[in-house]
Amino acid sequence: MTSEPIIQVRNLHKWYSGVHALKGVTLDFHRNETVGLVGDNGAGKSTLINILSGTQAPTEGEIFFEGRKVSFKGPADAMEAGIETIYQYNSMVPTMSIARNMFIGREPLKWSIGGVGILDTKKMAEESVQAIADVDLHLRSPDALVGELSGGQRQGVAIARAMHFKSKVMILDEPTNHLAVKETQKVLGFVKSLKELGIPGIFISHNIHHVFECCDRMVAMARGEVVLDKRVEDTSMDEILDVL
Repeated sequence: MTSEPIIQVRNLHKWYSGVHALKGVTLDFHRNETVGLVGDNGAGKSTLINILSGTQAPTEGEIFFEGRKVSFKGPADAMEAGIETIYQYNSMVPTMSIARNMFIGREPLKWSIGGVGILDTKKMAEESVQAIADVDLHLRSPDALVGELSGGQRQGVAIARAMHFKSKVMILDEPTNHLAVKETQKVLGFVKSLKELGIPGIFISHNIHHVFECCDRMVAMARGEVVLDKRVEDTSMDEILDVL
């Protein structure tokens, strides 16, 4: 492990009108690993991820990113820092092309006056093709509508987008939900490739088998607390099920 984790979470608490959703969570996420985050509904997984991705703020506690204390005011702050979150129902627009979705919110302009200008569609198409090829995803055209893609292909495009914009951490929230077996294996392959590409990952899943298949470390949560934090090779399915 490197001496300084890329993300440090310290004594994180979150209250929702009387419900104590996170209870003093302290965790480190390192640069050279993919962490699997497991737990039943209501365990606190989604709350933790929402805080790291900037969609919610903690009630108490601190977050350090690359050694610096951060306080994200929204998802744009987290993305600007380098934390990209891919949800099971990702934020792509089905009626827009792959290229437009790749650059949504980051559109390159040929020229602009006061932030308003003409889209550089040629650059978007060329870079989209390369980004998709980089994750070994073969799609016929960057002009194809995202709504025409399968669930696994959409996740592949989302991952390609995160890699293209040099994300420092990738959070994948249930990315294999509702996917066929073949597509699930493709997405798990994407997750495995993160380590080779030097991108630390946080992989949230209800499927513990998937976590064992593609993660280096297992973090289990229950009732708002971390109940297990071990390297995958040092734990077992039975041990995880016992603590959940």
